[in-house]
Amino acid sequence: MHLFNRVKFRTPESVELEFTLAGIGNRAWALIIDYHMLALILFVFYVIFWMIVVQLSDFWTTIVGSTLGLWMIAIAFIITFTIYAGYFVFFETLWQGQTPGKRFAKIRVVRDDGRPIGLQQSALRALLRPFDEFLFIGAFLIMLSPQEKRLGDLAAGTIVIQDQIAVGSATLTISEQAKSLHTQLIQIADLSPLLPDDFAVIREYLQRRSAMSPKAKSLLALKLSQQVQAIINLEQMPAGVSSDEFLEAIYLAYKQREF
Repeated sequence: MHLFNRVKFRTPESVELEFTLAGIGNRAWALIIDYHMLALILFVFYVIFWMIVVQLSDFWTTIVGSTLGLWMIAIAFIITFTIYAGYFVFFETLWQGQTPGKRFAKIRVVRDDGRPIGLQQSALRALLRPFDEFLFIGAFLIMLSPQEKRLGDLAAGTIVIQDQIAVGSATLTISEQAKSLHTQLIQIADLSPLLPDDFAVIREYLQRRSAMSPKAKSLLALKLSQQVQAIINLEQMPAGVSSDEFLEAIYLAYKQREF
C-alpha cells in the first residue's frame, strides 16, 4: 500500500505542481461519511415513496390488476441508483472534486494533469463505483496502483489528492499593490482568452506558494506570469510589479470579470 505518496502534475502550460495522494484510509473515511448521508437521503425517499405506493395501490389494482408491486420495485430501483450516482456527480461537479465526505476528510478529486474535474469525469467515476465496490475490487486496485487509482479513476483520468488548503479567496493573501493593479489590468488587457482551467492553475499557485521554497516560488511565479502575459496578449507587465503581484492582480481581475 502506498501511503503518503506524492505525485507531480505537469499542466499544458508546462507548470509542475506536486501533491500528496489521499491514501486508502482517507478515502475510506470520506466514503463512510458519504454513505451515511446517502442512507439518510434514501431513507427519506423510501418513506415518501411508500406513502405514494399505499395511496395508489387500491386504485391501480382495481384498474389494471396486481402488477403495481413489480412496477414500483423497478421504479424504486432506478430512482435509488440515480440518487446513488447523482449524489457523487452533483457534489464533485459543484464543489470541484469534493463530496461532503471528501471535504470533511480534506481530500479532492482532480484530473491527471491537476486541473479540476468536470461533469464527464465525475459521471464516469460514479457509474463505475458499483464495480469498484464489488468484492472490494477498487480497494485492491488503490493499494496496488502507484497512483492509487480505482477503476473509476482509470476510466475518467482522475486521481485523489490531499486538500490541505481550502479553496476560496479567503485563503489568499493579496497585496495592496495587486489590489490597485487589477483595476488597471481590466482596462488595458483582454482577459477573455484566459480559460477557467488557466485561472485554476493561478489560484492553485497562490494558495500553495507559502509552502514552497523561495527559489521554487520565484521560478514558478515567473514562468506563470510569462505564460499569462502570452495568453492575454500583454506585451509587458507594469513597471515595478513583481510576478507574484501580477498573478494576484490577474486573480482579482478574473474574479471581478466573472461577476
